Amino acid sequence: MKEIHKILVSQPRPASDKNPYSELEEHYGVECDFHQLIHIEGLDVHEFRKQHIYIQEYTAVFMNSRLAIDHFFRLCQEMRLQVPEQMHYYCISEQVANYLSKYIQYRKRRVFYSEHNRFEDMIPSLKRRTEGKMMIVMSNVHSDDVINSFTKHKLTLTPAIMYRTVVSEWPKEKPLDHDMIVLFTPTGVAALKKNFPKLKKEGKVFACMGKQTIAAMQDWGIEPDIVAPTPEFPGITSAIKHYLDHLS
Repeated sequence: MKEIHKILVSQPRPASDKNPYSELEEHYGVECDFHQLIHIEGLDVHEFRKQHIYIQEYTAVFMNSRLAIDHFFRLCQEMRLQVPEQMHYYCISEQVANYLSKYIQYRKRRVFYSEHNRFEDMIPSLKRRTEGKMMIVMSNVHSDDVINSFTKHKLTLTPAIMYRTVVSEWPKEKPLDHDMIVLFTPTGVAALKKNFPKLKKEGKVFACMGKQTIAAMQDWGIEPDIVAPTPEFPGITSAIKHYLDHLS
């Protein structure tokens, strides 16, 4: 196994110093370099209207992140649109649901969230609610798994693209001198490939979070060294710790 001194984490730096990556640095003497390979751009009103989605006609909106909430209300404001009073808000988690209070009077609206971070858990209750139209706020790069699971239960969930995921250009003055590269999304893999098309596995250790990220790496011709989630390692940092513990 290759010695690890510097790790590229393709995410923003955590707000708190107490995080799993600082524990890696303290325990193993490695340096974690946080650098996003992608960034988010909001669709403008003209682009959104091309989808022929009229928010006033909907009675429910699904939010999978705080980012989705921000762009939903941003577009409503830019379109000078008053969100319908009867709107229901379905959120992927309690944390996302709580974030709605930035834009609405939480207690005066109907807000629901999944306790297990799965929209699919809400399907039984939604099947009893036959009236109204539902949309889900999404990026241009997304999985259709949620939409497909709703379709199987004869529920229609309209994807509303409100922001896009864009590849960030790697700074020319910054070398890719990392021993390990940690990737979290297929788009992140695509961004790494675009910035470094001749990158080879030799000399690098690759850690991937999520089945689709792993598949994207394999499609590139690079087999990841560290993967998560697995029954043993639900998170990527625990998998990295296991790898570092077994370095010879």
